[in-house]
Amino acid sequence: MIGGFFQSVARIGVGLYWLYFASQKWSGVAWVHPLMVEAAAKNPIPGVHELLVQVVLPNWQLFAEAQTVGETLAGGLLVVGLATRYAAGLAVLLALGLSLSIAFDIADLGARWLYYLAVFASLAIAVNGSGSLALERVFPVPRWLQS
Repeated sequence: MIGGFFQSVARIGVGLYWLYFASQKWSGVAWVHPLMVEAAAKNPIPGVHELLVQVVLPNWQLFAEAQTVGETLAGGLLVVGLATRYAAGLAVLLALGLSLSIAFDIADLGARWLYYLAVFASLAIAVNGSGSLALERVFPVPRWLQS
């Protein structure tokens, strides 16, 4: 019982993390472009560097808006506890994308761990599920909204 409660607290915290970062882009994504340019230039991973330069940068606004929609969707679903494993899986993919791209633009290795931690926290929710306090456990919801 207590483990399920703390799992719910962790899920809600991870959801709020994603909603916070999504909210930074709700009023516009133009500020993201310089970060993407710098991250693409500094990225040391072969293949990822080329992908960022040749695919992401020419379509930066589409990618920034898709990231924002994904963060909002994952965060919202995690906070209320619907489709938790799917939302956490999406969050893992979003966090991996940030960890392999934008994180290399941050000189401070400690600050870079904010991106890496998001991968691990989201993965823990994807593996362990929603916990005891979740809409998918309290109300009858369609099977596809359950974890």
